[in-house]
Amino acid sequence: MKHQLRKQVSSRRRADTADESRFDELLERHGAGHDEAFVNVGLGDVKGAFGGNPYEFVVSKLDDAFDSTLAPGFTDYFKTSGVYHKEFSRPKHGSFVRQFLADADYRTDDAIKSFLVRGDYRFDDCVHDDSYHDDGCYAKLEAENTLAINVGTAWLVCPHVHYLEAQCDVDYVESRTFDGVMYRDRTNYERIEQTCDIARSKFYSWNRSKLEGLLEDEGVLHSYDLNGLSVQFLRLGDLTDALAPKLREDPYWLVTL
Repeated sequence: MKHQLRKQVSSRRRADTADESRFDELLERHGAGHDEAFVNVGLGDVKGAFGGNPYEFVVSKLDDAFDSTLAPGFTDYFKTSGVYHKEFSRPKHGSFVRQFLADADYRTDDAIKSFLVRGDYRFDDCVHDDSYHDDGCYAKLEAENTLAINVGTAWLVCPHVHYLEAQCDVDYVESRTFDGVMYRDRTNYERIEQTCDIARSKFYSWNRSKLEGLLEDEGVLHSYDLNGLSVQFLRLGDLTDALAPKLREDPYWLVTL
């Protein structure tokens, strides 16, 4: 399909030396008024753009710009392993979050879709055992219109869209509950159940170009190309305002041409 072809083409792009001051200016402009940011980072393109240690570079920049940095700590393999260790379960997606785990001060209890936090931001009053609950962690980020940032990703990465699919009850996902064990530290553990919406079929995939087009037309997504380094900003409440009406009107809007 066209959106799959675009994904393949995008994945071959590589960043070259970029202007660090331009990156700083974008963080300052879009980060104004935000104490925290939810980030997705592709370290390969960051290294191509700025050299050195790309992980340390990004974390340092985020520390300077925000009081707290949030990142996905997703462990989808809990669905089969039945074990979630808040300290040692390695995030599934990307080398940035696997390194970020060691620097995080806090991790949510969600055994499948946990969030990692560096800083003082917390989800203590949220529902954790149902990933996309009305009073869950995603809902908190939505209500606070949290800033989301992509740096060095080949296309728009936005886990919040899965939350919207569940909230809008699209036909191609279903709610499932998985049993297992959660370790809070090396010795303390408890039996848990984790509920999460999952795709009914692996053949459904987002039409990312269609999604990006909508968000850009609505003024929600702000995308920049720093000599091949993609940098994107959007606020999660604004994302809901733009996308949710589409999904409620047409449950297949996101997965069709």
